[in-house]
Amino acid sequence: MTDITSAQVIKTPHVLYNSGNNEWYTPEAYIQAAREVLRRIDLDPASSEEANTVVGATAYFSAEDDGLSLEWRGNVWMNPPYSKGLIGKFADKLVEHFASGDVTAAIVLVNNATDTAWFHTLASVASCICFTRGRVRFWSSDGKVGAPLQGQAIIYLGKDAFSFRREFKRFGIIATL
Repeated sequence: MTDITSAQVIKTPHVLYNSGNNEWYTPEAYIQAAREVLRRIDLDPASSEEANTVVGATAYFSAEDDGLSLEWRGNVWMNPPYSKGLIGKFADKLVEHFASGDVTAAIVLVNNATDTAWFHTLASVASCICFTRGRVRFWSSDGKVGAPLQGQAIIYLGKDAFSFRREFKRFGIIATL
């Protein structure tokens, strides 16, 4: 039997054991809260026709559209693909467009992987972060409901921190940055 101590380094964090299925959609309660904060969702850059039936974004980009190659503007809702490699690219793209002013405000639903570079990229420009109580129960096109291997965080980029706190405090603890 091997003795495991806290001094040992974990070489592969469990968040990297993602199934690779990026088609998990956000429950409506979170989208309704996002609409209350953003007033409207202009763009969902990592979506699908089916997911947009709940999100109701004016425009959305599917995997076929390759949202990473297109311009982002306005108020953004983003539940990015969680697979390694893509999530960092979506985080970088959002921060780039937010810093330039193309994206006015954004709400992002991600794993609470606070040890990752992409999480720090998003948090570095965030006004607030909601660390969810429990795991989000995502839905898929085949009717299945599932929860990821860890908890989630909902990250707000924008100027209306008051509205974000008011709408998202029911989902968990809010950190104001």
